Amino acid sequence: MSESPIRPSESLRHVRYEIRGRLAHRAHELERQGYEIISLNIGNPGAFGLRTPETMRLAMIENLAEADGYCHQKGIFPAREAVVMQQQARGVTGVTAEEVFIGNGVSELINLVLRALLDDGDEVLVPSPDYPLWSAAVTLNGGRAVHYPCRPENGFVPDPEELARLITPRTRALVIINPNNPTGAVYPRAVLEALARLAERSGLVVFSDEIYDQMVYDGAEFIPMATLVRETLCATLSGLSKVYRACGYRVGWAVFSGQTRAAADYLAAIDLLSSLRLCSNVLAQWAVQTALGGYQSIRDLITPGGRLYESRRTIHDAVSGSRFLRLKEAPQGAMYAFVGVDTAELPAFDDQRFALDLLEQKHVLVAPGVSFNVPYRNHFRITSLPDSATLQDVFARIEDLLSAYAAAPPAVDNVVPVPKRLA
Repeated sequence: MSESPIRPSESLRHVRYEIRGRLAHRAHELERQGYEIISLNIGNPGAFGLRTPETMRLAMIENLAEADGYCHQKGIFPAREAVVMQQQARGVTGVTAEEVFIGNGVSELINLVLRALLDDGDEVLVPSPDYPLWSAAVTLNGGRAVHYPCRPENGFVPDPEELARLITPRTRALVIINPNNPTGAVYPRAVLEALARLAERSGLVVFSDEIYDQMVYDGAEFIPMATLVRETLCATLSGLSKVYRACGYRVGWAVFSGQTRAAADYLAAIDLLSSLRLCSNVLAQWAVQTALGGYQSIRDLITPGGRLYESRRTIHDAVSGSRFLRLKEAPQGAMYAFVGVDTAELPAFDDQRFALDLLEQKHVLVAPGVSFNVPYRNHFRITSLPDSATLQDVFARIEDLLSAYAAAPPAVDNVVPVPKRLA
């Protein structure tokens, strides 16, 4: 008897997450064959020797006996209260532990807050380039991701007036990623103020992804969106994974501020969804209070001489010295650079073909720009987590490949096809 194929759900047809897609699978194949791959496609601090602070590990050990059972669906009280205190210290008012939800990383919370909000056909404004989980989660929950441009020539900062023209009667929410992944842009106060007023006038929920909140360089100022949004609902999403180098702990939080009373039914829906998954990782939640209330070791990494600062400088210097690469300015925040390739020098350049060739020929894995829902084909994202020596080696390999392109441009019919963009 012949076997009938098992088809996946049609709801996944337009869902992409290329950061861990075909290129990453090919990188694993090459590693199994014995090749050493420099994987720069994801921001995973532990993979580059950046350890979680020891105090956080000790906090979990000391509370191990408290982690055997389920906790409240919103999270343990000490963790939620620590998040409240952080928000209050930043000038956010009117928040209690009842408005804090702890999740298995921000990734789970993105799905929960969208599932509780969206009906089929509802629209969510998402930046382009974006962190693609936002677009994927909108689609998975029946919505439509409407991408507002954050153009390279504008330092990847959005234009509020351009964004306003994309709002329709079906628009429910505005996603802001600041400091930004993948570009490293840190949005100016005036832009954030304009976005806040726009969301308030249009009755949009603001989802502010601030997972890189303390990763800013050279005097760039991070402005918490919750300090600006007053006349609509604001959800601030953050967690332990980046600033505290604890990706594997899978602890994130969503804090609701602004018009929470009018959003009572929506918050109850999130509470219901939180209950259905029982609770998030209890043991790792015991690290939250120590992390937020203790010494902020991230400052040692983002100032001159620190690992992230110097790696960022190495990327900028390498791009500045390249015949082919372009970056308007050094990233102001986060742990990435969204590097452009000069199409005047390489007219046939294709980011997916480049990423595949770089992997196969030079054993370096990067994320092509189209992974982040942009309409152009001449960018790639690289993480600044490796040390300077590794990054210098990486950019030497990149320059070799691009020089080979210039000497013998790849045939157009060999370009890797791009999957359809999200509807």
